[in-house]
Amino acid sequence: MKTRIFTLAIAILGFTSASFAQSSATAEASATLLTPLSINKDANLNFGTIASSATAGTATIEASAAGTRGNTGGVALLTGGTTGAAKFTVTGAQGQEYKMVDRPQSIQLGGSGLPNLTLNLLYNLNATDNTFSGGTSTIYVGGTLEVPAGTIAGTYTNTTDLKITVAYE
Repeated sequence: MKTRIFTLAIAILGFTSASFAQSSATAEASATLLTPLSINKDANLNFGTIASSATAGTATIEASAAGTRGNTGGVALLTGGTTGAAKFTVTGAQGQEYKMVDRPQSIQLGGSGLPNLTLNLLYNLNATDNTFSGGTSTIYVGGTLEVPAGTIAGTYTNTTDLKITVAYE
């Protein structure tokens, strides 16, 4: 019996000394939520009315608010119609950086019974390291439309491939 009491006393003292060897600390957990990103198209990319000839050439739209038109070779810029760069407004958290994770470098314009024309796209902003000023940022998209010699008259369009996806960096 004495042996059992002695063993029990040693076991209790063993647990007691182990509890003195313990220590604890508490950490704080937090999260900062940013304004969700959104992107809206405000204007389409439009070259207006142009004419081809027996000589190949290009029509250009500057990637800017002005969206200035230009031409080379056998392409003539005619009056009439709306012209200008595509405009996208990106909204996000003030001072944060964002990137364009998906932006095409070129697209094809075509139509029913028409050949495809290549449009090489130009952007006013880099693909990365863009900062929100006042919570918004504007992306202008222009480009160079390649017009082969003797291109068939018609309305050349692409309604789906000029798509930009943005994300916070």
